[in-house]
Amino acid sequence: MEAAPRSAPASRGGSGRRACGAWGRGGRRSRPRPRPRPSAVPSGRGLPPLRLLPLRPARAMADSPGPAGGGRPRCPRAAPAVEPVLFLGTVALGLQAPLCTQYLWDRLGAERGYNGSAASGAPGCGNASGAGEPGQQEVETLASHWNLYINLAGFFVGLFSVTLFGPWSDSVGRRPALILPAVGMALQAAIYLLVMYLRLHVGYFLLGRILCGLMGDYNLILASCFAYVADISDQRSRTFRVAILEACLGVAGMLASIIGGQWRKAQGYINPFWLVFAVSLATALYAALCLQESVKERKPAKLFTLSHYVSVYRLYVAPGYQRSRQKLALYSLTFFLIVTIHFGARDIFVLYELSSPLCWGSDLIGYGSAASYLTYLSSLAGLRALQLCLEDTWVAELGLLSNISGLVVISLASTTPLMFTGYGILFLSMAATPVIRAKLSKLVDEKDQGALFASVACVEGLCSLVATGVFNSLYPASLHFMKGFPFLFGAIILLVPAALIGWIEISDTIPEYDHFTDAS
Repeated sequence: MEAAPRSAPASRGGSGRRACGAWGRGGRRSRPRPRPRPSAVPSGRGLPPLRLLPLRPARAMADSPGPAGGGRPRCPRAAPAVEPVLFLGTVALGLQAPLCTQYLWDRLGAERGYNGSAASGAPGCGNASGAGEPGQQEVETLASHWNLYINLAGFFVGLFSVTLFGPWSDSVGRRPALILPAVGMALQAAIYLLVMYLRLHVGYFLLGRILCGLMGDYNLILASCFAYVADISDQRSRTFRVAILEACLGVAGMLASIIGGQWRKAQGYINPFWLVFAVSLATALYAALCLQESVKERKPAKLFTLSHYVSVYRLYVAPGYQRSRQKLALYSLTFFLIVTIHFGARDIFVLYELSSPLCWGSDLIGYGSAASYLTYLSSLAGLRALQLCLEDTWVAELGLLSNISGLVVISLASTTPLMFTGYGILFLSMAATPVIRAKLSKLVDEKDQGALFASVACVEGLCSLVATGVFNSLYPASLHFMKGFPFLFGAIILLVPAALIGWIEISDTIPEYDHFTDAS
């Protein structure tokens, strides 16, 4: 008679446990438990009913990050890597830029009956009787003018396109902003190939450069890659991830300089430009097919609107967070000065090494170029090691100290060993720029990373123009009193960013007691 009423509540979860528990109503033990309960579920009065969790859909498990999602691991998408995009884009640019200049020299010289080579001799060393030939001077003037026109067209067109596509990528994602400039670089290489095959006027180089600039140019690849890293990294690891990207710049530049020069000597200009075309297409395909999107919350946005330019403008002048805006402007100034000195010194290294008293040949110039590119890798290793014991700011200060010391030694170099000693002292010279990029990134919101790095890319393009104008004018003007004065000038200028970075760090560490005055 007692078993029937017990069986009914036993089927109702929690109430059944109270009826068939270890004690009866009278406090006496009713009967022994038939079998022990699992140790994972403690016994006791009022235990809630055991519920099974619903199974997660397979798609949801596959989209969950890491092994904790319980789904199949995503091999290519678990660790997004944007470094190949920057590496391939830099290889294409590093091949194209010097080959274009040399082609202009040879083509314009052939049209005017001058068959000299741009690297046929070292002025001031050995037989320099042709250094002042009228034909050579005419070709030099024309080549430099066309080179200036092409660079100015690319800069000014890219200035508007990069500041348009960069903020746009904050909404629609980074991949479109990586695919478009790679396609533009492939289109530019195709137009250059047509000029070479059909012997068209060199003015068509200008057309190719403008079309590439309309699609963002290399500066948009640069901005989007750094914004991509800012999207996927936390603030602690961001500096090192940015340094890896900058190391890709150095390795790709070194590889392009080695391949381009030797290949041009062996087979001329057309085959290297086919490689430029292929590498640009490979960059676009990798970004389109292999790269995972880094923007978490994408939304449709208009492309041709002034709001994108306004978003870049607001980074520096918007009200509120005055301290952050001040640091943003100061760090941008330090970045401008450092990169300008870097570009300017690199522009005149070859001229400095070709002429007396160094009188280097092509082999030593190649070794010097490789040494200058190796500073990207040595700076990456030094940055990683110094981060274990120093803050990023002081790593940047050591990088600037290395840069200043190396430039001073190079400015006084009159022998080959002393020149390579200067290159060796520059081993940490590229450690400052990744620190500044990371600090700029940490000063703005996640939704403004594309706008920020678009403005940084424009600053970098401006650095190239300013450096070319200043250092290429300063070098011939200082030959009569100190040949290495431009390097010494650069070392003196670098004292300004060193002081600014130190002042910002020290002012941030000083406690502010303004809130006590309000209480009094």
